[in-house]
Amino acid sequence: MFGWEFPPHITGGLGTACYGLTKNLTLFDDIGLTFVVPKVYGDENKSGMNLVAAGDVELTNEIVRKQKESEKKLLECCRQISAYCTPEQYDKLLLEKQEKLKQSGYSSSSGQLKFSGQYGSDLFEEISRYGVVASQIAGKEHHDIIHAHDWLTFQAGIEAKKKSGKPLVIHVHATEFDRSSEIQNKRVYDIEKRGMEAADKIITVSHFTRNIVINKYGISPLKVTTVHNGVEPVTKNEIKKLWKMGTDDRIVTFLGRITSQKGPVYFIEAAYKILQKLDHVRFVMAGGGDMLEKMIEHVARLRISDKFHFTGFLKGDDVYRMYAMSDVYVMPSVSEPFGIAPLEAIQSQVPVIISKQSGVSEVLTNAIKIDFWDTDAMADAIYGILCYPALSGFLKNNGSNEVENLKWFDAASKIREIYYQLAYPVAV
Repeated sequence: MFGWEFPPHITGGLGTACYGLTKNLTLFDDIGLTFVVPKVYGDENKSGMNLVAAGDVELTNEIVRKQKESEKKLLECCRQISAYCTPEQYDKLLLEKQEKLKQSGYSSSSGQLKFSGQYGSDLFEEISRYGVVASQIAGKEHHDIIHAHDWLTFQAGIEAKKKSGKPLVIHVHATEFDRSSEIQNKRVYDIEKRGMEAADKIITVSHFTRNIVINKYGISPLKVTTVHNGVEPVTKNEIKKLWKMGTDDRIVTFLGRITSQKGPVYFIEAAYKILQKLDHVRFVMAGGGDMLEKMIEHVARLRISDKFHFTGFLKGDDVYRMYAMSDVYVMPSVSEPFGIAPLEAIQSQVPVIISKQSGVSEVLTNAIKIDFWDTDAMADAIYGILCYPALSGFLKNNGSNEVENLKWFDAASKIREIYYQLAYPVAV
């Protein structure tokens, strides 16, 4: 299994999903799991599996040779420079590129490749190196199935399949049409499409995402199966231990990446409408992202900064502390493949409002569902939950019972069945 992040070193739902699935897959006696990530920090919860860092894998001489060829080709790219570049500028750019390659791990003399495991400017180079290591692992480690999570690892899955010939499962947690609703990154789209075409089976986290895979990438419906995400169980005693902020104000929370995909601007617009009607309410936007600064400016322009708080990125217990402080959780996503956060909020006895444009809306009945763009409906829903205890209580009680049946173990069981179908196909 190939992933890009693993708790506690995560930036969103991908790492959380990988943890939930691996933890529960290893509960089956007939599954042995090796999970590969670019970098291991040493404080991960391995939960019964073999956790491997791509940067620790010793490469064979043949792979080192091929890697050096790739390194040479990258250096050749420096010659594709504007005709207006002087010889001095060219030499400087060449030295900068060589130094960049050396620092980023393209120097293969050690027999290992370096990985940051982050989402920086060298991301595509790291993805390429990850594919090199995947081929090496697939050639040495016994395995029956290859499972790659999200586009960052699809190249690794393809290279592993080329090497061993074993069935490839790719797990689509999001697509480029979710991340970039207006203009898609063609390079990312091409990687996604190659992975989908090479896969023997595609798992999507919702029917919403399954339809995108079929209609936007031209994949046969027979190849695509939906397995909804779950949530890690949290006991009521654990929730009670969490800190509750001492304030009489009601708390309305947005928790997620602050990007256009997550719809933060609509949350702010709804907050403005609420604050025209109610005084003792505070709004919290928890998370980080490329739109954070713009959202801070937008709140300032609306003159609601005294009632609006930005926490930055939260993880671990801090996430559940935020839920413990909240009276309402809102997920106004423009395009959300699934959305684990509402399940976590409901576990914490918080009523939730979710957009109809989300995968989690397929499995949740006891939540208020609105179109992401309908800020009037969003504001009405927030007002109703804050002002009518019967509505809040109904959503809390019924939501908790519903979420108890949405477990990672159920998702793992369905994926185990897919493994067996691929490893032991029935002859026709």
